[in-house]
Amino acid sequence: MGRKRSGRGLGPRLGRALVRSSALVWLLDLDNTLHDASAQIMPRINLAMTDYVSRRLGVDQAQASELRANYWRRYGATLLGMVRHHEVDAHEFLREVHPFPDMHRIVDRDHGLRDALRRLPGRKIVLTNGPNDYARAVLGRLGIAAQLDGLLAIESMQFAGRFLPKPSRSMLLKLLARLRVPASRCVLVEDSVANLRAARACRVRTVLVTGMARHGGSEPAGRIAGRGRQVGLQVQSAASLPRIVHKLV
Repeated sequence: MGRKRSGRGLGPRLGRALVRSSALVWLLDLDNTLHDASAQIMPRINLAMTDYVSRRLGVDQAQASELRANYWRRYGATLLGMVRHHEVDAHEFLREVHPFPDMHRIVDRDHGLRDALRRLPGRKIVLTNGPNDYARAVLGRLGIAAQLDGLLAIESMQFAGRFLPKPSRSMLLKLLARLRVPASRCVLVEDSVANLRAARACRVRTVLVTGMARHGGSEPAGRIAGRGRQVGLQVQSAASLPRIVHKLV
């Protein structure tokens, strides 16, 4: 997607462009990083997942919710637990738990973000544990597709038939090899401390987005404040990224 291509994933053209470039490669998380998903989107996804687990496994809502959360904590994505332990169809799961026909109403455009991404030097790739169709819909609504060079959704995080979403270090290392750029030239921008720690272990540079935490993001605000030094630089919003480039080059 974006300026360089319209297909899924990276593709050989983007890969060659990244090899030629000495600029930074930005790996941008989507939900609660490029937009605030905590108020409406995440609660609806969690409810849809709970409903799916309840129907698929024949358990009540309380049991389904506990199982959903347990798989998310254990594997980094509820999907992995459902695939590994209950043999669900991954694509069916992703399709059913991201029903957003009203995306235009619940995702607000941020023109400051669009301008910031335009000014941000280097390649910009969205790396999300969300499904491809959902991610494209959000990016389209945000109006930032033209500022991006690629999208890697959870469907692209399959290796030898296994899903390896964030915070998988194995996935990140495979991604670095696929990009053919040194880890030191990549920057993961995230709201999740766990994902950033995994990236740092792979020698990827990291930026923690803290502004969504007060709205119920992936990490409580106090916890983020206490761990920020362990995960790299911090910004309130992804729109602030151009201001910290000098600290990364």
